[in-house]
Amino acid sequence: MVDPADEAASIIASLDGAEVAAIVLTHGHFDHLAAVRELVAATGASLVVHGADAGNITSATGTGAAMFGFDASSPPADRTVEEGDTIEAGAAVLTVLHTPGHTPGGICLLGEGHLLSGDTLFAGSIGRTDFPGGDMPAMRASIARLAGLPDETRVHPGHGPETTIGRERRVNPFFPRA
Repeated sequence: MVDPADEAASIIASLDGAEVAAIVLTHGHFDHLAAVRELVAATGASLVVHGADAGNITSATGTGAAMFGFDASSPPADRTVEEGDTIEAGAAVLTVLHTPGHTPGGICLLGEGHLLSGDTLFAGSIGRTDFPGGDMPAMRASIARLAGLPDETRVHPGHGPETTIGRERRVNPFFPRA
């Protein structure tokens, strides 16, 4: 499971008895982890996050929720990942790409022609860099790296519609120009 943002009861119901071995966070912001506490308790899944965001996920201040006047945090991570680590999801193997910029520990997960991009890359845009921990030069480097993926790579962002690397190369103003 990746980035369970909210509605833990609905997520649990949709599992229909399927086992969840791990919950992976693409970064430590509240809008990607608000359901984690309930889901970990209900499924026994381990919680996985990049080491650079691991210290932020256990408090509303760290997740950014306090900035908006509410509480959203998670239990501590059971596992931290770094660049090049892999996560197995059934028969699929997802490779961790460290893509800082939105947060210091932002990651994307790449496997079998698909990229789960969290808040690094959106259709036509990128994640914000003006929150605490954001870093526009790091984000530009992360986007330049993703621009090297094959055009047909399907991108599944943390918000908004799916896209492809080829489409983003053509229309995204944040993609490097040759």
